[in-house]
Amino acid sequence: MKVGYLSDNYLYKRNIINIVENVEYQKVNNLFALTYPAIKSINKLARKNLLPFNDLIYQFTDLNLNKVDILHFFNTISYGKTPWITTFETILPRLDRTLSCHQGSRPDFSQLSNYKNVKNALEAMASHSCKHLIAMSHCNANMQRILLKDFPEYQKAIEPKITVLHPPQPLLVSSYAEKNITLDGKIKFILVGASFFRKGGMEVVETFSRLKREYNYDLELTLISSLRLDDYATKETEDDIQKAKILIQQNLDWINYYEQLPNKEVLELTKQCHVGLLPTYADTYGFSVLEFQAAGCPVITTNIRALPEVNDNDRGWIIEVPTNYLGEAIYTTPQQRLEISSAIKLGLERVIHEIFANRDTLIDKSNRSIQGIKDNHSLSKYANKMKEIYLQAV
Repeated sequence: MKVGYLSDNYLYKRNIINIVENVEYQKVNNLFALTYPAIKSINKLARKNLLPFNDLIYQFTDLNLNKVDILHFFNTISYGKTPWITTFETILPRLDRTLSCHQGSRPDFSQLSNYKNVKNALEAMASHSCKHLIAMSHCNANMQRILLKDFPEYQKAIEPKITVLHPPQPLLVSSYAEKNITLDGKIKFILVGASFFRKGGMEVVETFSRLKREYNYDLELTLISSLRLDDYATKETEDDIQKAKILIQQNLDWINYYEQLPNKEVLELTKQCHVGLLPTYADTYGFSVLEFQAAGCPVITTNIRALPEVNDNDRGWIIEVPTNYLGEAIYTTPQQRLEISSAIKLGLERVIHEIFANRDTLIDKSNRSIQGIKDNHSLSKYANKMKEIYLQAV
């Protein structure tokens, strides 16, 4: 069996490429890609997003020139006749018009019925060529079903194709004992992610700094982040980045800061830490949570999107922030972002006090995190399920 894929990026490597044994994976050509340079140039000259790039980058056509049995995409819609499936992280189709419909206090998909490109994409999803739509979480499967309610002409054909399959994650340690780290002395925390502010990095540094001053907690924080300007959920500015850099520099006696590291080195560092951090404003899934848990690090997360499906207060800690009925944090206004920030700081403080009051809880949570990876993210189970999907598709 020959399976075509579009990219060698992290998402494809993690979820698609070389997952199923005895399958030949072949990178395919997308005719839409021929237009990318021109669109980028036009938008650069116009100094604005004159031609929405997302309206093309997640669309595929090849006039059936790629000779494969199945096409397996990530977030992408095919308009050809070759059987195809897509793994997706929010909703499909992934267009400029659809990417923000799940945000705000009252999400609404009804406006999408006014756009022809949305209907064209849904028609492709309803076609016989589309075999499966693999949601990475129940959260985004639910979003997809809610979107389809506004398109009854496609709902009956598309909804049965939706299945939930959480991403796989190899174990990095088999038990807390294998980490070979002590609970005496420093408790080591780690946060990983280029989007430092969106992932709650500023709240982490500010809260930890204050707790160090006020309670003299013996903690160590490893930060791996480029402090990239994201301007998505947190709307940070260059001034915020400078503030973060200064705060980190002032605390290098207990903060280990890396702008970036190879993934292999990140995973090794993770095995040397006690607790993972992702107190995020917005994440579609949170792959770092799985990597932390696989390394025996219970994780502090918020309650947004898929995170309650992969973390809870038995194997980690959940910080409650205001969310809408789809599970998205409500961050569209400055006041709402301030409320999230306050909730994250209070939640972090609560958890840090809890950890230092009873360090032994880290052992139980570590082992339950590892067990959760075994039960819910087994690579062999994922591969077997994907093989079934491929066989059904051909």
